[in-house]
Amino acid sequence: MSELRHDPLSKRWVIIATERSRRPEDFLLPPSPYPEPKFCPFCPGSEDKTPPEITAIRPHGSPPNGPGWESRVFPNKYPALTIEGEIDRRGVGMYDRMRGIGAHEVIVESPKHDEHLADMDPAHLERVLALCQDRLRDLARDARFKYSLLFKNHGVAAGAALAHPHLQIISTPVTPREISVELESARQHYHVKERCIYCDLLRDEIEARERVVMLDEHFVVLAPYASRFPFETMVIPRRHRHSFAEEPRPVLAALARCLQDLLGRLKSVLRDPPYNFVFHTSPNTDTVVRRRNYWDTLPFDFHWHIEILPRLTRVAGFEWGTGFYINPTSPEEAAAFLREAIL
Repeated sequence: MSELRHDPLSKRWVIIATERSRRPEDFLLPPSPYPEPKFCPFCPGSEDKTPPEITAIRPHGSPPNGPGWESRVFPNKYPALTIEGEIDRRGVGMYDRMRGIGAHEVIVESPKHDEHLADMDPAHLERVLALCQDRLRDLARDARFKYSLLFKNHGVAAGAALAHPHLQIISTPVTPREISVELESARQHYHVKERCIYCDLLRDEIEARERVVMLDEHFVVLAPYASRFPFETMVIPRRHRHSFAEEPRPVLAALARCLQDLLGRLKSVLRDPPYNFVFHTSPNTDTVVRRRNYWDTLPFDFHWHIEILPRLTRVAGFEWGTGFYINPTSPEEAAAFLREAIL
């Protein structure tokens, strides 16, 4: 029989359709090829085809905007939001509007065109994560931006237009709804119980173990109780911290190993599925317009984490009409398949 499960973080209901139960081999569809480009603008030698770089890892001191880099960051050539100008927020009758002010950056992870995170040297991935931290800290200095989302699209079905592995950061002048709901849920839980909701969740999941994929000294990987998608996972630090950007370097090294292990398991079980992953970290509280008591309890009640969402099913009319998701693979089954994966 199907179950309805509620996520206390997102306040979202999910239908776990156990009568439609699907195993990993049921999702093995033919890969969707990327459009064949005449050249790759992210490969070494094509640096003049991207906007000038903001920063880069250049171990041999090579000059900016040329070859010799390990990773590089530059503004998106076709940004969703533009960095110049003022927000100019105003009412239009019963509506609100503001200018499309923000930042949109690309982080090219490696000069190798086909090197994905699951196959990357852990030390290199650690340096990429440190570069991401630097960008998040720098963007937080702009008081116009209330939130910066670090995310990755892998595969055409997940929205990636180019095959060359890359991450993106988009900074927005408002806190996105998904993040706001999580922040509010965490604050309410702390107000009532004086405990972090994520720490409570981790304690229960580690004790039960049925949805835990892996854990080590620093991180727990689990299939959420109310997973929206088959093989959805969360990476949560075991130590309470509200900001990914403030994590010390040894934790980044552990995170690099954890991500490689998890993505390797997904690649093994599902044969390199398309996926999105998103970092949910704390908002920028040093903004120009600052509400009274705006997230003042963040260091106590919020807990940064990563959501990894394989794109194995389609979102259709029922989901759009209700906000419910239908997941044909229970998180308990998904966690078991991933735990038993042969790397």
